[in-house]
Amino acid sequence: MEFFRIIRGIGFAVLLLAACNGHSRQAPPAADASQRGDAGQAAKEVWTCPMHPEIFRDKPGTCPICGMDLVRKESHAARLADIRLDDLLQPANGFVVSAVPVTAIRNETMPLEMAVLGRAGYDTRLVNTISARVSGRVEKAYVRYRYQHVDKGDRIMDIYSPELLTGEQELLFLLKNDPDNIVLINEAKQKLLLLGVSDKQLQDIIASGRPSPTIAVYSNYNGLIREAGNAMPDASGGVGMDATVLVTSELPVKEGMYIEKGQTVFQVFGTDRSWVLLNLFPGQERTVHLGDAVRVAPETGPDKDFRGKIDFVEPFYRSGEKTVTARVYFDNRKLQLPVGSPVRATIFGRAVPGEWLPGSAVLSLGLDRIVFVREDGGFRAQKVVTGISVKDKVQVLSGLSPADSVAANAQYLMDSESFIKVNEKR
Repeated sequence: MEFFRIIRGIGFAVLLLAACNGHSRQAPPAADASQRGDAGQAAKEVWTCPMHPEIFRDKPGTCPICGMDLVRKESHAARLADIRLDDLLQPANGFVVSAVPVTAIRNETMPLEMAVLGRAGYDTRLVNTISARVSGRVEKAYVRYRYQHVDKGDRIMDIYSPELLTGEQELLFLLKNDPDNIVLINEAKQKLLLLGVSDKQLQDIIASGRPSPTIAVYSNYNGLIREAGNAMPDASGGVGMDATVLVTSELPVKEGMYIEKGQTVFQVFGTDRSWVLLNLFPGQERTVHLGDAVRVAPETGPDKDFRGKIDFVEPFYRSGEKTVTARVYFDNRKLQLPVGSPVRATIFGRAVPGEWLPGSAVLSLGLDRIVFVREDGGFRAQKVVTGISVKDKVQVLSGLSPADSVAANAQYLMDSESFIKVNEKR
């Protein structure tokens, strides 16, 4: 029995050894085709879901779980060289590890083309007034609403004046009772002329032999009429008034009202010549000079674009405005551009020399402008002082040298506007 037990153990050991040798002689399992790079066979593509990496497909498609498009799985990862552990451990707001394209400042002269907005307005040089030469009551008014158009010679109102009536009676008395007293007669005529009586009205009074208790007031100008005020017209078309006041609002001068001698009753705004008021933001006014060419395109009539020049740059900020105003005078007789019309304009200024960067390389943080300067292993945020912007270029006044390389797309490297630490030029 012992002999049979020994023989059985030896046989089991032989079988176990044979099985192990058989497994060791089997070929290893075939490697995934996606991980082979044999010269004679192209690697098999594997597509997976970015959100669910457990999903694998051999062709493009969509994820059965989330529906996202599958992306091709890369079989070989690119190795990043020259990356130090100290760089990776630095906070993102102080140092950024990246391989984005870089650019550098270029010294060149840029032709200035500045796009600005503005409005058409009254030319205050053509604001005229209509005053009363006699005291009296408005007997008849022939203009009813603000900005009513009047022509030269149009009748504005009739004034009943006791002073005028007395002067006419004195003249008629002299002509009837003392026709040879030429001196007194001429003085009486001159008095009536000074009170606003026209030559024709004077001849009518003498011919009829009857005094006229009223005097007609005529306009000596062409334009739009409104009541007199101390304020000048602005870009919105108002004159010391809220912009919501309608053009057809009623005039405050009405029949039955009394006016004083020498009182300015109406203002007439000429519309034959107008101006465009262009808004220049801080910094832009430094590049705009008198005589610079301007192309103006009204938004209400783009086909009515015209050419002009900068005639005046106001040396102050208007109340409530954050822009400086430049004026462009133009002839409005043919254009008939309504006052207050918004316009778009392009100012063709003088060529500006300097050092320039692409606009995408400069990042605005409110009061600061920064760029990302290339250093060993990554980029560091650095403050720069900028000037004007021309098209897609930004003028750099200080903070960089021609030898510095900066990230071409600063926005791509921004971690957070409120946490970027800027460094002065060392």
